[in-house]
Amino acid sequence: MKITKLTLYKVPPRWLFLKIDTDSGITGWGEPIVEGRASTVEACVQELSDYLIGKDPLRIEDHFQVLYRGGFYRGGPILTSAISGIEQALWDIKGKYYNMPVYEMLGGAARDKIRVYSWIGGDRPSDVAQAAKEKLDAGFTAVKMNATEELDYIDTGSKVEAVINSVASVREVVGKDFGIGIDFHGRVHKTMAKILVRELEPYRPMFIEEPVLPENNEALREIARYTTTPIATGERQYTRWGFKQILMDGYVDIIQPDVSHAGGILELKKIAAMAEAFDVSVAPHCPLGPIALASCLQLDACTPNSIIQEQSLGIHYNKGKDLLDYLKNPGVFKYKDGYVNIPEGPGLGIEVDEERVKEMAKIGHDWKNPIWRNKDGSIAEW
Repeated sequence: MKITKLTLYKVPPRWLFLKIDTDSGITGWGEPIVEGRASTVEACVQELSDYLIGKDPLRIEDHFQVLYRGGFYRGGPILTSAISGIEQALWDIKGKYYNMPVYEMLGGAARDKIRVYSWIGGDRPSDVAQAAKEKLDAGFTAVKMNATEELDYIDTGSKVEAVINSVASVREVVGKDFGIGIDFHGRVHKTMAKILVRELEPYRPMFIEEPVLPENNEALREIARYTTTPIATGERQYTRWGFKQILMDGYVDIIQPDVSHAGGILELKKIAAMAEAFDVSVAPHCPLGPIALASCLQLDACTPNSIIQEQSLGIHYNKGKDLLDYLKNPGVFKYKDGYVNIPEGPGLGIEVDEERVKEMAKIGHDWKNPIWRNKDGSIAEW
């Protein structure tokens, strides 16, 4: 069996899908994307395709090694996201070839289902209490919300109070056992992060995500002194080498690698195994499309230290098209009592609606994240 063709589809709301064809008629799907840089990743996949055409799709580890290490320059979000989508599609092919789900080829199931959380409160959180109540009523047991709008290096007490009041309103309506993940989104500098994590602790967050930008991870040492709330990070770390130092430092409780950014399914399996050795849990980052989520669920199935899965149904980014709109079998992601079952079909366990994908690719997208500024006109983190 040989790879014959790689086809890319840029589809709304902000996704990039990849289809890999083989001469046996078996096809695989992946999701190589950097949000806001879809065309750049598209070009990278096309460049890598020259090597893949004519190769055996079952040699996944060797293809990863060549694509990652075969160039003198390596790493970073563009290259590893391109490799991630390719790798997902190769696993989809391999699972269909052997007629088994991916997780069976990675050690077999460690669980039957995985807890999921739902997003509330977009870029500028508002009405989060009502949104949380709706998720509670829908059967979810956890949500995640952005904590803040833009924050300067040192900001006002009023902005701190706004964050506290927002989280307090959610806790009041959902009760004490409901999970509330609070995403700082890298918007918060070290000085304000120390204040916020201390003030938020009485509301018992499930975790604080990206309390500082990943390039400032050394600040986690100091921030951890101000809270017992679990600290989560990792959506902007790439490959196992990107996680090595933060695991060795010992201040992170939950890592959040992204299966479409960090290197793919097997690479996340290796990262999760590293984390397990440090008694750190895994909550894969996934505000993306159905192929990425299916890939995450294959990982969750065979990863004992996976604790909860992000998913994008109804997320504020999904304008016009949502998570289930590109599947022939949307029931594969049926959520019940805050959990989703692991897909049992071969490969990734989903059936992509190729005709819908082609139709929506004619529309495409040019999604970019907003640029925020502080009151003085200086740029703020989004």
